[in-house]
Amino acid sequence: MALPVVKLGTLAVKTFSKPIANRIKKQATHHPKFRQFIINLAQANHRFTTQIQRRIYGRATDVAIRPLNEEKAVQAAADLAGELFVFSVAGAALIFEVQRSSRSEARKEELRRQELEKASVGIPEKGWLVVTKSW
Repeated sequence: MALPVVKLGTLAVKTFSKPIANRIKKQATHHPKFRQFIINLAQANHRFTTQIQRRIYGRATDVAIRPLNEEKAVQAAADLAGELFVFSVAGAALIFEVQRSSRSEARKEELRRQELEKASVGIPEKGWLVVTKSW
């Protein structure tokens, strides 16, 4: 019962994160300090990706890379910020699922260990271990 509810909850969080990402994109274009920050981020990202592409294709990497114009930089950085937000929400949901599964498995293992301790009471003087299956 809990598993479908958790899965549905993580799906809902991912779905609700998309409008938040769009809101971040919209705010990025209007707030002056944030706008300048994302322009710098977009320019750095543009230089990095251009250098990587040039290395991959075997072209000269010591040439000057023209910066993006301001509007393209804002749009690229706003898209990047929105996608990073959605990706981080999905990553957090994944980590939550893994931890929840790990805790569940640890509880099951502890129950198995307790059952083995109860079942191992038989013939301790000969060093034998008697295990009974409970299913």
